[in-house]
Amino acid sequence: MIVSEPTTPPDEPDASTPTGSGLAAEKQRRQGRVDEIRDRGDNPYPYRFDRSHSLAEVRASHGALEPGAETDDEVTVAGRIMLKRDTGKLVFATVQDRTDRIQLFISKAVVGDDAFADIKELDIGDWVGVHGTVMTTRAGELSVKTDRVELLSKAIRPLPDKWHGLTDTDTRFRQRYADLIVNDEARRHFRIRHEVISSFRRTLAAEGFIEVETPVLHVEAGGAHARPFDTHHNALDMPLYLRIALELHLKRLIVGGMEKVYEIGRVFRNEGISTRHNPEFTMMELYQAFADWTDVMAITERLITAAARDALGTSEIEIRGDTVDLADPWPRLSMCGAVSEAVGTTVHPSQPVDDVRALADRHGVSYEPSWGSGRIIEGLFEKLCEANIVRPTFVTGHPVEISPLARVDRDDPYVTERFELFVDSRELANGYSELNDPVEQRLRFEDEQAAKEAGDAERGTVDEDYLRALEYGMPPTGGLGIGMDRVAMLLAGVESIREVVLFPTLRPEQEIS
Repeated sequence: MIVSEPTTPPDEPDASTPTGSGLAAEKQRRQGRVDEIRDRGDNPYPYRFDRSHSLAEVRASHGALEPGAETDDEVTVAGRIMLKRDTGKLVFATVQDRTDRIQLFISKAVVGDDAFADIKELDIGDWVGVHGTVMTTRAGELSVKTDRVELLSKAIRPLPDKWHGLTDTDTRFRQRYADLIVNDEARRHFRIRHEVISSFRRTLAAEGFIEVETPVLHVEAGGAHARPFDTHHNALDMPLYLRIALELHLKRLIVGGMEKVYEIGRVFRNEGISTRHNPEFTMMELYQAFADWTDVMAITERLITAAARDALGTSEIEIRGDTVDLADPWPRLSMCGAVSEAVGTTVHPSQPVDDVRALADRHGVSYEPSWGSGRIIEGLFEKLCEANIVRPTFVTGHPVEISPLARVDRDDPYVTERFELFVDSRELANGYSELNDPVEQRLRFEDEQAAKEAGDAERGTVDEDYLRALEYGMPPTGGLGIGMDRVAMLLAGVESIREVVLFPTLRPEQEIS
């Protein structure tokens, strides 16, 4: 028979739950087993265990064995018990490590009466170390014929029974440790995330970029339009902000002559939580001297396509039921052109703000009194155009008003040499030809400061140290920022950022009804 375990419900009783209830009684039984092991002089939580193979390595070296084959190949493996079947004088157990699952074939005649009795007392969820030889059952199941089993960690709390015990998504994300144990898809998502980040590093290293680390605590919250988290440094008695972007410190390094730099790091934005947003998330930003926005558009394609091949083994992914090959060239779409097509008339940031407000009113797009034509055009694009973008598309020609760090387009003074990459209606990347004129940058910063003082909390301030750096001279530079969580979402085929963030931000448990 298969040993069935009590499932852990989403709203669990705590240790004060009466002994008669299911979970409390089960925890008490398991703790009693720990006490028994200690009473006889053994340790239910040993300090270490030396493996000879991972489970994937056992399968790789012996996966072709014929049914019913036995070998003299000794292995020492470890894993968590996920399934246990007791037939009397034989116990079959499935153990799982990070790499794979494999069956244990445990015979009373081999391990002896006392050891077999202890094995029968093992529970699903326990960690065990196993010594034995590789074999296959008559049914062809690759197994370890066990000589000895060591308890490595007793699980006091029973595992959720896959989705039966973790049906609530908030519980899955809050108790990620349990989710990873029972949910193969969760483990796949984070394997993909790992491969994406590793792939980015390999690609950038091959192209001559240097990985750096810059401060998380900033004196000025700049580099993006976002509300920061603020804190206070007691010793210096000064306010500080958790960074909302990596940009301004990385560009200081370009001024210093490092030429090609990048950072993969956490940034923090004090904004709402949604399927696309978590208050802390991972960005990759790179800056390349002597380049412009066309160069960083090209490297964006290379980075994400290579990441798909490394994580999935193919550049083809499925979006909204259609197969999209990321290796195909990515089209470009003008923001003003897309909005003009959507509203049926020409729209441009050079137009009087009252005319653009009238268009926004007609299409149900809200705006603040301080917004100019460019900011309203962005609102029209978000409302009318974003949802229609499916395959990877570079949206270009952002108004100057919403691009305080980008160079003015060399052919149109009202827009900038900037792009955003959209896939499946989500923004994944943002890049541009970097503004390197300190006089113009000061004017842009002053406009940001004025908008902030007018009530727009997401706008920036005047960063005097960054302006001083520009006065030393920054060469022509192309810059790029990519949301790593959203790339992982795309390649994992999930709709919520929480599926690719190990511990997403959630309300405290006591506030959840």
